Amino acid sequence: MPEIQSSPSISTKQRQIASRAKQICSGPLISLHHFIDVAWLAEAHRRTQRRAATGVDGVTAEQYGLTLDARLPELLSRAKSGAYRAPPVRRVHIPKDRGKTRPIGVPTHEDKVLQRAVAMVLEPIFEEEFYDFSYGFRPGRSAHQALAALWHGTMKMGGGWILDVDVSKFFDSIDHQVCRDLLTRRVRDGVITRLVGKWLRAGVLEGGVVRHSDLGTPQGGVISPLLANIYLHYVLDEWWANEVQPRLRGRSEMVRYADDLVMVFEHERDARRVHAVLALRLAKYGLTLHPDKTRLLPFRRPPAGGGRRPAAKPATFDFLGFTHYWGKARNGRRVVKRKTMRSRQSRAITTIDRWCSKHRHLPVDVQAAVLGRKLRGHYAYYGITGNIRSLKAVLYQVHRRWRKWLSRRSQRAELSWDRMLAILARHPLPQPTVVHSIYRRAAKP
Repeated sequence: MPEIQSSPSISTKQRQIASRAKQICSGPLISLHHFIDVAWLAEAHRRTQRRAATGVDGVTAEQYGLTLDARLPELLSRAKSGAYRAPPVRRVHIPKDRGKTRPIGVPTHEDKVLQRAVAMVLEPIFEEEFYDFSYGFRPGRSAHQALAALWHGTMKMGGGWILDVDVSKFFDSIDHQVCRDLLTRRVRDGVITRLVGKWLRAGVLEGGVVRHSDLGTPQGGVISPLLANIYLHYVLDEWWANEVQPRLRGRSEMVRYADDLVMVFEHERDARRVHAVLALRLAKYGLTLHPDKTRLLPFRRPPAGGGRRPAAKPATFDFLGFTHYWGKARNGRRVVKRKTMRSRQSRAITTIDRWCSKHRHLPVDVQAAVLGRKLRGHYAYYGITGNIRSLKAVLYQVHRRWRKWLSRRSQRAELSWDRMLAILARHPLPQPTVVHSIYRRAAKP
C-alpha cells in the first residue's frame, strides 16, 4: 500500500507548539494551522486505528490508504480553505451491564485522520493546562495510574468521606457553544476553530436519519475525548483547584478519568459542602449529576485488630471497573483493597461463554490459544495488587464453560473432569498474575 512517509519533525513541531503555549500562558494562540501539512496528515493517518468500523461512506482505512498520495493534499486544501464538510457519524450501540447499551459514533476514516491531525495540534497546548489529577485520554497516562493515585491518596488520608460523582449523560450534554467558548480561551486559529465547529454540528446518522443537535459530542470520535477533557478542565478541574480546595478545612484529593471522578475528603463537613455546590457548578455549563449514582459515603479506616465487630458494614465504591473496600493486609494492617466489579466479572465470563458456544467445533488447540489471549487481556487490566481472588474466579469459570461446550461437540456423555484436566495439561490456560502492583508506583509523566 503506497503511503506518504511521516516527517520526523512531527515531535519537534509539537514541542514548538508546547513552548509557544508556555510563553503565551494567559491568552489564546492565534496561528496554529500552518503546523498541519501533508506529512502531519500522513502521521495522523498512521496513528489512526486501521481495523475500526467504517463510517457513513463505507471506506476502510486500507482502501483510503491505496490512494493516500492523492487524498491527503486534497484533504489539506479543503480543510484550510473552509471547503471541508464534516460527514455525520454513524451511530452504533455496544452492550453495557444489565442489558443496557452505550451509543458510539463512528466517523469516516478521512474524518478520523483530520480529527487526529487537529488533536495533535491541540494536545501540546492543553497538556500545559491540564492538572495532574486528570488521567483520561491523555498521552502517557492510564486508568491504572488513576487507580494508583486514588489508592495512595486514600491510604495517606486514612480514608475519610468519598464523593462518588456520576455526570449524567456527559457526552450527550456538552453544550456546543460553551465548548467553542472554552476552546477559544487558548486557541483562536480560524481554521482549527472552524473545523471543531463543523464536527460539533455534523450530526448523527441512525436508522437512516441524520439528526442534528446543539448538544453532545459522540463517543467514538477521535476529537471527542480531547474536547471533553477541555470542557471538564475549565468546568470542574480549575474550579476544584482554585476555588474549592483553598476553602476546605482538611485534606482532599480528586482523581478524574474523563467523566469518571472520585473526590476524597478528610472531614465530613467539607464533603457535604462540596456535594451541595457541585450540582450548581455543573448546571452553569449544562451538566447534571446522576441522582442515583452520585453518592456521598463514609470511608474511614476501620479499627485494626480484634474487639467488637463494627455496627455497620463498611461502605464500598466503584471506580474504573473496580470495587474499592477496606480489607486486611497479611500483617493485619487495614488497607484499601480493590476487586473486579461484579458486573464486569459477569460480563467477561458471559462473553467467553458465548465465544465457546459459537466456536466449540474448532480444534482444541485453536480454542486454547484464543481463550489464552482473552484471559491475558483480562489480566492485563484487572491484574492489580489484591485482586488475585477475582482473577482466579474468572479462570475457574472459563474452565467450567469450556468444558460445558466441549461436551456438546458430540452426542457422547458429558466430558468428565478427569478428561478436562488432561486437556488443560496439554493446553494450559494462563494463570492469574499481578500486572499492576501498588508497590511499583509509576513515575509521574
